[in-house]
Amino acid sequence: MATFGRISSTCVTKQAKLRLCMTISRHLSAGVHRAVILQPVVSSCLCKNSIHTKPDCINEVKGQLHHTCLPLPNSQVAINRNYASLYSLGNRFNRSALTGNEPFSTFNISKRFCSSNSSSSDGDDGVSSSGGEQEDVSAETATEEKTTSATNSLLAPITVPDYFPNLPVLTINRNIVFPGFRKLITVTDKDLISLLVRKMELRQPYAGVFLKKDESNNAEVVESLTSELDENGNPELITPDPELITPDPELITPDPELITPTPPPLSNDILEGLVVTPPEMPKVLMVETENIKDLPLTSDTKIKALTAEIVKTIQEILMMNHLYRDQLLSILDKGSVAGDPVFMCDLAAQLLNSVEAKDQQKVLEETDISKRLYLTYELLKIEYDVCKLQRKIVKEVEEKVQKQHREYILREQLKVIKRDLGIEKDDKDALEDKFKERIKDLVVPKHVMEVIDEETNKLSFLDQHSSEFNVTRNYLDWLTNLPWGKYSEENLEIEQAKRGVEEDHYGMEDVKNRILEFIAVSQLKKSTQGKILCFYGPPGVGKTSIARSIAKALNREYYRFSVGGMTDVAEIKGHRRTYVGAMPGKMIQCLKKTKTENPLVLIDEVDKIGKGYQGDPASALLELLDPEQNANFLDHYLDVTVDCSKVLFICTANVTDTIPEPLKDRMEMIDVSGYVAEEKLAIAQKYLVPQAQEHTGITKEGVSISDDAMNTLIKHYCRESGVRNLQKQVEKIYRKAALKMVKENTENIEISTDNLSDYVGKPLFTSDRMYDITPPGVVTGLAWTAMGGATLYIETVLKRALEIGSDKDGAMEVTGNLGKVMQESIQLAYTYAKSYMTQTEPDNNFLQKAQLHLHVPEGATPKDGPSAGCTIVTALLSLTLGRPCRQNLAMTGEVSLTGKVLPVGGIKEKTIAAKRSGITCIILPEENRKDYSDLPDFIKDGVEIHFVENYQQVYDIAFPVDS
Repeated sequence: MATFGRISSTCVTKQAKLRLCMTISRHLSAGVHRAVILQPVVSSCLCKNSIHTKPDCINEVKGQLHHTCLPLPNSQVAINRNYASLYSLGNRFNRSALTGNEPFSTFNISKRFCSSNSSSSDGDDGVSSSGGEQEDVSAETATEEKTTSATNSLLAPITVPDYFPNLPVLTINRNIVFPGFRKLITVTDKDLISLLVRKMELRQPYAGVFLKKDESNNAEVVESLTSELDENGNPELITPDPELITPDPELITPDPELITPTPPPLSNDILEGLVVTPPEMPKVLMVETENIKDLPLTSDTKIKALTAEIVKTIQEILMMNHLYRDQLLSILDKGSVAGDPVFMCDLAAQLLNSVEAKDQQKVLEETDISKRLYLTYELLKIEYDVCKLQRKIVKEVEEKVQKQHREYILREQLKVIKRDLGIEKDDKDALEDKFKERIKDLVVPKHVMEVIDEETNKLSFLDQHSSEFNVTRNYLDWLTNLPWGKYSEENLEIEQAKRGVEEDHYGMEDVKNRILEFIAVSQLKKSTQGKILCFYGPPGVGKTSIARSIAKALNREYYRFSVGGMTDVAEIKGHRRTYVGAMPGKMIQCLKKTKTENPLVLIDEVDKIGKGYQGDPASALLELLDPEQNANFLDHYLDVTVDCSKVLFICTANVTDTIPEPLKDRMEMIDVSGYVAEEKLAIAQKYLVPQAQEHTGITKEGVSISDDAMNTLIKHYCRESGVRNLQKQVEKIYRKAALKMVKENTENIEISTDNLSDYVGKPLFTSDRMYDITPPGVVTGLAWTAMGGATLYIETVLKRALEIGSDKDGAMEVTGNLGKVMQESIQLAYTYAKSYMTQTEPDNNFLQKAQLHLHVPEGATPKDGPSAGCTIVTALLSLTLGRPCRQNLAMTGEVSLTGKVLPVGGIKEKTIAAKRSGITCIILPEENRKDYSDLPDFIKDGVEIHFVENYQQVYDIAFPVDS
């Protein structure tokens, strides 16, 4: 079942869309019209006679159908709505009056068009529909009137004819329109537009509207009939009717451009072998209708009760929903509606907004008035519950909004009252006063004060809710928080500063002397000054911790930041103010936090600074660490120069090779080398043990560690240059002792060499030497690592015996995970060893003919550097001569191609490693004499040192004549 309506107004827009204002009439005694239709959008139709359609509108049922007529049996067959329904029609209509300036034509409606209930609105293409005065008009009249009121108004009665002409079919997705309402429909299909315009020109402005089964289908015309039939449909009843292949030419005027020229007539012989195919026509479905009457209305108590409940429920819904409330309440109060149950069902079902379209369709299709009332009442109850929930939600939201609004009004009134009484100032005035108060006692440079005044004046003209206001406020906050002209009073007493440094660190005489020199210069100049120092050395020797002690001794504020792995220049120099979340760099943050212009700033791990697509932070440090430039350091965020010349910069690094040369040139490099066993013992007894006692809560008498146990711990567990691992082992001893004291209720525990392994486990280093007695071809060398010094053995052997009379030249294989520099050093030493043997023993051609193998033990450890040159030459000569070199001898030094011994680094670490391994004689280059002389006496004691300039001196020491 579907509704039938008359087109009351149309408008063709610029987008080639047709706007239809369809008015649906309410039936009177004439009955309800039903469509007889089989198509892709059929819905609960009673079939009779035949259906007239245009070609190609029906797709295959059991093949492809290209016919325009669907003959049906005389008996009625019910076809469920699948794609749409032809809705019941009445004889009421409403004529829409449009303004004369708009391109609309108003047509009266005699049969309803099925559409959703929509209020009047202006469409996308300027189309609007509105209700006007209600009057009776015939189906053939057409007038133009002015639009004055909204759609969905009730309609005045008109005469409905018993038979309607062929009707075009329109489809909608949802929101059924019941008799007495109107809907605005947009049509974009070209064929359908042409057909509708033509029918209005022929004074037949009627159309049938069907509800689609699939809401996602947006097609405006019927595309597939059989796919939309429900279980009650009968596809076999769809058969072609050759008599109705060609549509009525009065109904459709084809586009001249689409007309195919008629071919010349063919002979009968040719026609006998041909199959005639109907011409292709536009896909617009046409239907015929018949009158269908509702079942007789019986006046009984049930119908009256249902009608009364429906009226009551509608009134309750309208009290909660203000849409159309005044108009519909006046209709319900008159009492005329209660006497017309059919119209009551249509009116009630039209108000439903929260139910499915298929449920509304059931109400429209039901011809039994009693059942229709019951269905309507059920749907109204659902709508009532939804309205109650909506009203509850709206009430809660309104209460919350009103509360917030009331609080806002009260706060604003309170602000005005406080401002008038002088208790509180405006936010902008308060900000300006706060900024001025900050810099009142500071010595702000002139160029900075000009910027502050300019930004403060700018802030007074900005809206508080604008983003620029927040940017300016944050900028002024940073400018006024810096300690302009504010310095901490520096301690210039040398003895007091010396005691302060000695309290926390043992040794490190170079660092301590340099700090005392700095204090002395400041005392003579009567002013504080800045300096840039760099402490480099192995990990764990106290580079970072001594910087804190220096700050404490100098009475300067301490600030530390690490640049290890840093790849963004903005971390040093800040971000531009225009960026969201911009902030100054580390240096400006330091000044704000320390609140002084002369703090001690520790820049940690400068040898591990990174470099990426965001810039090179090492280059950014050039300006900060340059004494000639940092007096006018420019941060990107502040964009004003800041004086950093009074800052004492201390940088730390493990190695100097990775520090860029321009940056290294700006810093004073101070070597903080590793500790020997004697220094570690003093550090453990003076610093590490008291710290462990404090952390574990054990008294000095509770646990005692003997000197022998501590020496064993240092030599066999903690051989690294620093004391970080030694600190961990001492803390481990005290933790285990605390556990034992709690478990066994023991008060005193003594740690000796016998029970040391019970607390720290088995020794990690059992022997310092690989060879107690070095054989021929093996010589002990010395190496430097980031962890300190180490002994390095060079091993050479003969791969196979020499062949007498062989002309083959000798060769040497090298292994041991060696770097490129060390491989070159081996080749150079091999060449020099051949040259030396040629000069000293011409008859000895061992190196010229022998196949040798040279290996540096611990192949998993990478090794590189030229300092093993002397050691390699000595090992080759020892193998050649078949003589072991002097026992307990170690050497270091680079050898040239002519035998010169060149200086190397790491003399202190190498000397310490030699002593730790029991070496009693060391050979060093002559140019390293000054480095050795700087070593403490306890390192020099017990070691025989030889300084050499050429390899002959090395040979004489390694292979003495008396041996």
